[in-house]
Amino acid sequence: MRATVIHGERDVRLEERPDPTIQGSRDAVVRVVAACVCGSDLWGYRGVRPASGPIGHELVGVVEQLGDDVTGIAVGDFVIAPFSLSDGSCQACRNGMSAACDHKSFFGSDDADGHAIDGAQGERVRIPFADSSLVVVPGPVDEALIPHLLTLSDVMSTGHHAAVSAGVGPGDVVAVVGDGAVGLCGVLAAKRLGAERIIVMSRNPARQEQARRFGATDVIEQRGDEAADAVRALLDGDLVDAVLECVGTKESMRQALSVVRGGGRVGYVGVPAEGTQLKVQYLFGRNVAIAGGMAPARDYIPELLPDVLDGTIRPGEVFDLTLPLDEVAQAYAAMDERRAIKVLLTT
Repeated sequence: MRATVIHGERDVRLEERPDPTIQGSRDAVVRVVAACVCGSDLWGYRGVRPASGPIGHELVGVVEQLGDDVTGIAVGDFVIAPFSLSDGSCQACRNGMSAACDHKSFFGSDDADGHAIDGAQGERVRIPFADSSLVVVPGPVDEALIPHLLTLSDVMSTGHHAAVSAGVGPGDVVAVVGDGAVGLCGVLAAKRLGAERIIVMSRNPARQEQARRFGATDVIEQRGDEAADAVRALLDGDLVDAVLECVGTKESMRQALSVVRGGGRVGYVGVPAEGTQLKVQYLFGRNVAIAGGMAPARDYIPELLPDVLDGTIRPGEVFDLTLPLDEVAQAYAAMDERRAIKVLLTT
């Protein structure tokens, strides 16, 4: 099969790899229908973090093979694969936090038994813990729904996690730091949860426009202290009730904390870059609550799926470029150069 492999900084190639096979009784082999490039994939692509081997962690596809102990899934089912794979039985899983599973594994790494897992940006993938990880989409699946379903594997679930972690509810005034796919999905999630006013921090006209389509009421282009001043000017001297931090840098976290009111909440889901820290003394003095981390996508997909199926939310609009898997190198370049918000890959 063909699959994407990263060899180092700005070196992504489509290569021939062995077809995946069932390695354990809870495995599935899934034929990938659509995958995509994530902003976190760019850390390795840009050389910020060392990276090599199969890559990609977002996919939807069709089940081709099943291990003997897999229940609730059938060959031929259309499925969404969350970006982290979980056993469904540990304490974290039992409490709705699959991302903290004691035995979790990731695409492009090894499973709990030491068997290699393929990257999602390829033609087929072996999925360990298939029965507790994969979510079946009732068929037949309309092709037009595929981009929206694909976002549930990561970015829509992650944006939702930011909003849930920030305690967003009816009547809240919310700021979103980050105008990438996760930040835009955070806008959509905040709107879905009842936020009254949503301020997106963006300097990109195309992303500002998409944010407004998702429910943003205001746009602020300033950064640093000027951004806090702009929020106060917008809100008659007030700051926001909740902030969704969707970037992961020390600058974005500082921005988030600067615009949240005393006693407010910050939900953070940006993968932390080196040097990102929190000052506990500041949080203590301002009574700011902060929560978040890696999104438990497997737990959120069943909640969000009905709204995708009936068209209540259309998160797949974050895909502004679609390319065949053959052009995966161009997909990475487009996102790296900010010519695309998020690229969908078809197989």
